[in-house]
Amino acid sequence: MSKYDMCESCLYFDYDEESDSDVCTIDLDQDDMTEFLNKNTSSCPYYKYYDEYTSVRRQN
Repeated sequence: MSKYDMCESCLYFDYDEESDSDVCTIDLDQDDMTEFLNKNTSSCPYYKYYDEYTSVRRQN
């Protein structure tokens, strides 16, 4: 998988009403963004799996 293939299950991937599209909402400054875009990694270093049922499992 490439670093962009897993975006849909990432915590930082959200719908943006202004642009009417899904976007990465991670808050990177300009230096971090440049470094991220220039890296040739096989996965996103900021990826964090989003599981909406985590709190439900804790309650049970």
